[in-house]
Amino acid sequence: MKYINNIFTVEKSKLTKVINKFETPIFCYSEKKINDNINNLKNSFRSFSPIICFSTKSNSNLEILKLIKRNGLGADVVSKGELMIALKAGIKPKKIVFSGVGKTRSELTYAIDKNILLINTESKSEILEIENIAKSKNKKVDMGIRLNPNTDAKTLKQISTGKKENKFGINEKTLIEVLKYINGSKFLNLKCLSVHIGSQILDHRPYQKMINVLDKLIRKIDFNFEYIDLGGGMGIDYNKENKKFNYKKYNQIIKKFLKKHKTKIIFEPGRSIIGDTAILISKIIYIKENPKKDFIIVDAAMNDFMRPALYGAKHKIVPLKRTNKITKKSYDFVGPICETTDKFLTTNKFQKLNEKDYIIICDVGAYGSSLSSNYNIRPKPAEILIKGSKINIIKKRQKLRDII
Repeated sequence: MKYINNIFTVEKSKLTKVINKFETPIFCYSEKKINDNINNLKNSFRSFSPIICFSTKSNSNLEILKLIKRNGLGADVVSKGELMIALKAGIKPKKIVFSGVGKTRSELTYAIDKNILLINTESKSEILEIENIAKSKNKKVDMGIRLNPNTDAKTLKQISTGKKENKFGINEKTLIEVLKYINGSKFLNLKCLSVHIGSQILDHRPYQKMINVLDKLIRKIDFNFEYIDLGGGMGIDYNKENKKFNYKKYNQIIKKFLKKHKTKIIFEPGRSIIGDTAILISKIIYIKENPKKDFIIVDAAMNDFMRPALYGAKHKIVPLKRTNKITKKSYDFVGPICETTDKFLTTNKFQKLNEKDYIIICDVGAYGSSLSSNYNIRPKPAEILIKGSKINIIKKRQKLRDII
């Protein structure tokens, strides 16, 4: 994704071609970038070849999942709906891990019937529910236990998942208790120890702490797990400050761990695969001028792209057509929804903009379309996938009749 002759271009497709053909706002993905990210992840950890289960919650577009499948990846799912769409995309059940703290009996039954790789449990009650279902089917269920390692991921508090005050996983004491129970059950087959400390992590050191906790616990309980699920969370450089996650150091940490423990590693990456592969194109409706700053009111809104409103996340914004006319005025890029938090970014130095110009919101592939809603009864945007000069619609724009 770059400028060619001052026009923002994805692969070999100038985005002027997109806006002439499609209504905005619109999500636009690069197939090459997705493939490159997957290959980079595989190559970074090729010494132990982990099972990579793509985090479906980060992007649940069916065509994206089909592309994920063609690259040999599995899926991490957190609902029956995500499990169904992963299977619909052609991902094999034995490459699917079911996570999440609140799986219903219906969801657990469906997962058990589909013979997926693992159900990662997060409470005593869930383990008992699985046993009850398995008993009714006279079937032994492969499962994992998610440990809460009380590790600070040094990320936004809204996406921290590995501290003791977070709702995820069980503590060491409880884990030891349920381990004894599972070992005595005819219907439960414990195969995996799982952890996940958070999302958008750019520092490898929290992972080192997490793995130290795992190492100590495994030696203490003296149990051979077939799989260790290390979750996901590896971040991307949203601010374009060259702050990249150090895959090399994380690889070294895991290799050292594997010298002590013979097991298979599972990853659940989402953002690191899909985050920087997509943009959101939006049209400027109005410019509201004020003495201190101008409000750039665009046709995209928080219902289309929730991260800035939900987390205060910062996403770079650039013009579709680049000029050398720079304004010293501050711009607030805002949407039309009746919420003060419907704001994408404040900039102090930007290209001079006019009404009906187009802007690009960068790095929206993860938790973009999957978090979108119909708030204010607004139709969800279309999604397109670009491969070279080919532009394919992978999700049509909703129409009002679809939601009213």
